[in-house]
Amino acid sequence: MLTGTAPSTQLVRRVNASAMLKAMRGAGVVTGTELMASTELSRATVISICDELVRLGWLQELENQRVAGDYVKGRPARRFVFDNNAAHVLGIDIGATKITTIVADMAGTPLSQVTMPFRTYNVPADERADVLDRIAADALHKAGITADSVLAVSVGVAAPVNRQGEVLTVQEFWRSFDVRRIVAERHGWHVLLENDANLAALAERWQGTAQGVDNLVVMLAGDRLGSGILESGRLLHGQLGGFGELGYLDNVDGVGDTYGIAHYAALWGREALKDDATSALGTLCGGDPSALTAGMVFTAAADGDHAAQSALDRVAHRMARVIGSLSTLVNPELFVIAGGVAASANALLPAIEKQLPEFTFTPPRLASSTLGDGIVSLGAVRHALDYVEENALDLSPASLNKQLR
Repeated sequence: MLTGTAPSTQLVRRVNASAMLKAMRGAGVVTGTELMASTELSRATVISICDELVRLGWLQELENQRVAGDYVKGRPARRFVFDNNAAHVLGIDIGATKITTIVADMAGTPLSQVTMPFRTYNVPADERADVLDRIAADALHKAGITADSVLAVSVGVAAPVNRQGEVLTVQEFWRSFDVRRIVAERHGWHVLLENDANLAALAERWQGTAQGVDNLVVMLAGDRLGSGILESGRLLHGQLGGFGELGYLDNVDGVGDTYGIAHYAALWGREALKDDATSALGTLCGGDPSALTAGMVFTAAADGDHAAQSALDRVAHRMARVIGSLSTLVNPELFVIAGGVAASANALLPAIEKQLPEFTFTPPRLASSTLGDGIVSLGAVRHALDYVEENALDLSPASLNKQLR
């Protein structure tokens, strides 16, 4: 029995330290009594962990100053504040055509964001890694911090990732580009890997329309569809990281593949233009249907163009089938359309909502994300912060600060 005591005690201490940091982030100055109330931990536990977190550099203890003439019985309450600048994290989104990096402090406040267009596919791994280095260096420079202050980095990729942060082996592109190993070796950072849609779900629940929602689907719906799913507040992965992968849509009547809203808005907009040469779509694309974009279709539809509206009606019907099939499987409270297409997709929601009961007995609430196309890198920041909180007793901002002096 004694062999399990030490590890069990240490595990409990880690959990308690994580709870303390969660309670203190953004709370300003707090006392031991206030921490006892918010964490339901004993005074002895709170003070002991606070002392350790002060030693490690996570917290600062403030001096107590009494106003002249005031009398307070007993010892003054000890006051602590979470040091937002104790260290930093990076959130990186490696997309098919661009890479976005956010540098954030320990409160999750973005200090800089850098996006660089870059077609990552069909490019040698070393070249991809060099581009990633330049973007990270630029983001750190703009944030005014050095690489030595980074405690954790989270990277979002468009591939299934299991609970251990490993990409599904059938993904040849990511097997040839071991981003976690490359970044760790080049910088010495602790690197986490996660599916991009999963990170979008974390971001949406953290700072988006899904705050406080425990049963949630967030779908990246631009050129391709991908979903992140939370059940009872827990991000679901499945055995190999494939939970939320949407390949089954190939077999769904009226859907047939995983292409997204932007893809079909442009494709069906071109088809509508062929049937109606007087459409405003022709003017918007300069008479070249191949130049028509999804944004042009949404713009024309908003101005009342019949051909554009017809194209978007088809998109809404398809998305109702997609959302209905996934909602039947996982029964979320809220379904959020996210990514760069989210702002435009808001115009589709009434038609999707109207048709949704045809495809599921459990239609969820619908919303479009307000977090923009930086949602994945923002979710990566949240992912990195979660890791830091869970491992606070093993990480030492104090040692980082010594290196910076």
